[in-house]
Amino acid sequence: MENPFKKIAHPPQEVPKELKNKVMADVARIKLLMEITDLFTFNYPSAAKTFFEKNKKKQ
Repeated sequence: MENPFKKIAHPPQEVPKELKNKVMADVARIKLLMEITDLFTFNYPSAAKTFFEKNKKKQ
């Protein structure tokens, strides 16, 4: 019995430009969302700590 999955991508075909652009735009949005999330979840506590430490030194 032949493996039907080996026939799926043969011969290799070019992806339509519209589909490729849509996928790349989606990937860019997800990457931006991940960077924004990272900024607020991982760096927020250290930024807040630094902010309050500087205010205590000024007083």
